[in-house]
Amino acid sequence: MSSVAATADSAGHDHDHGHHAHGDDHLALLKAVPFWSTDHKVIGIQFLLTTLVMMMVGGALALGVRWQLAFPWENMPIIGAFFPASAGGQVTPEFYTMLFTMHATVMIFLVIIPVLAGAFGNFLIPLMIGADDMAFPLLNALSFWVMLPAIFFFGMSFVWNDGWGPNAGPGAGWTSYPALSALQAAAPGSGWAQFWWLMGVTCVGFSSMMGSINYMTTIINMRAPGMTLLRMPLTIWGMFITAVLQAFALPVLTAAGFMLVADRSMGTCFFIPSGLVVNNAVPTVGGGQTLLWQHLFWFYSHPAVYIMVLPAMGMVSDMLACMSRKPIFGYKPMVYSLAAIAGLGFIVWGHHMFISGMNPALGMTFMISTIMIALPSAVKVFNWIGTIWGGKPEFNVIFLNCVAFVSMFIVGGLSGIFMAAVPVDIYIHDTYFIVAHFHYVLFGSTLFAVFGAIHFWYPKMFGRFMSEGWGKLHFFLTFIGFNGTFFPMHLLGVAGMPRRYADPYLYPYLEHLLPLNQFMTVCAAIMGFAQFILIGNFIFSLFSSRKAGRNPWNANGLEWHAPSPPGHGNFDIPAVVYRGPYEYSSPEHDSDYWPQAEAPRPVVDHDSEASPKIAPA
Repeated sequence: MSSVAATADSAGHDHDHGHHAHGDDHLALLKAVPFWSTDHKVIGIQFLLTTLVMMMVGGALALGVRWQLAFPWENMPIIGAFFPASAGGQVTPEFYTMLFTMHATVMIFLVIIPVLAGAFGNFLIPLMIGADDMAFPLLNALSFWVMLPAIFFFGMSFVWNDGWGPNAGPGAGWTSYPALSALQAAAPGSGWAQFWWLMGVTCVGFSSMMGSINYMTTIINMRAPGMTLLRMPLTIWGMFITAVLQAFALPVLTAAGFMLVADRSMGTCFFIPSGLVVNNAVPTVGGGQTLLWQHLFWFYSHPAVYIMVLPAMGMVSDMLACMSRKPIFGYKPMVYSLAAIAGLGFIVWGHHMFISGMNPALGMTFMISTIMIALPSAVKVFNWIGTIWGGKPEFNVIFLNCVAFVSMFIVGGLSGIFMAAVPVDIYIHDTYFIVAHFHYVLFGSTLFAVFGAIHFWYPKMFGRFMSEGWGKLHFFLTFIGFNGTFFPMHLLGVAGMPRRYADPYLYPYLEHLLPLNQFMTVCAAIMGFAQFILIGNFIFSLFSSRKAGRNPWNANGLEWHAPSPPGHGNFDIPAVVYRGPYEYSSPEHDSDYWPQAEAPRPVVDHDSEASPKIAPA
């Protein structure tokens, strides 16, 4: 355990005067998880446990994809037995399209978005702004329970395509482009499986919209006395801007989903063009535009990239400042860069469509606006480095995961500049270079931030520390496995290896890439099985790890003003804010942290007989 945690453990117990009895049972919140609750902390933990389970499901699907690319048409050991649509463990071409479709679907819609906005957003927002709960507790509970039907519908797409049985699931990719997704006879996965997929995405959208409304209202209206906007932690800024993105972008995807369902079941032709011939059938009577779906889908889904990374940016900022014992470098530029990234995210969706035949002038506009996102992103990277520089970092598992986040975000950002350039993107579009880029941004960045956040706020959730040793083992195996899996994908993309091909080695110019794919699959297996260490550490720490005090990391945020774990209503001592959240190693204070809720101390003027003055906050 780091010296910060060790020192703070005793300090945290010293501050536990007036601790409510409801905070003494570290399993109190966990016991309520399987049941209906409107407590934001319980809902956050429900989201967290659900997403951890779905992360393992999504990982298993990814290993199925990697197996086929490394050992094409060979029976999969262990995992193959759980894939009924495979023939004796052998991946069929139709099943392969389902694997990559559902892997992306699960990891994006059921893991990354809900773990950030759902789990940590729910648990942290009221605690970090000094509120006793969300603005709309009932709506908050519904945001979780509406996600469960989404899991059911996605599960149905595995087993019910054209009737019950081990048929291939949806195979149009997580982007679900028409006409594969609009016509029921277009492909093996275009039947009922695609319908269930659309229903699942719709439920996820409703869940996110409920959370978005709640987060914006809570942050605007329920901040503690003294908690001005520019005293909010960057975690809250990340959650707030994410909620704004969801509120403006989700209705577009929801409307597009209803239009696609209408095309499939009501005879409309929003996305079905005229004269389309499917399986030698009579040409369709259409008039729609398949590109319309791409515009609507990416108008949501590119902002969704920032929905999946902005909260992580905020959480990493808070963790890095605490673990480096330094104020965050450039607080206001960090806030403004978050807003700039979100704003630019709405005008760059067309860079996903550079090869769709758009006007070159329009392509140039999307290219320039996309490259401009590098500016606020660079501000954040340099400010994170500036926060670490000259600090006194604790090289614990939290700090390591935060540094991994920054490092992987740099790699993903640099590769993104290549794809922003139209001439380069025309060559690498739909190759494994694209796969490498978005995994560095969405896995290498986001999930490393999540792993660090689990360790950082676990003591507040359950009143105990997670194991430092097992946490570091999980980190190093994941870090090595991740880079061994995804960095070579840049090389595959430059070599011209296309995405979504079950057997790319049918083309002689790709045969020499087989050994590299086998190496990547071994690394992916290491990374995948390392997550069992995280799950085991999470569970066993509930019962066998050291207890944590009220403020185990000597941090400044309001959440550390509450008991560990917090009871109903969160705070047993009223939360009043006197300063910003990053007053670490301040020369005006006798310790290296200065909590937001610590009242100013009176300063006695010995040269005057007047009453004592109050030290400024």
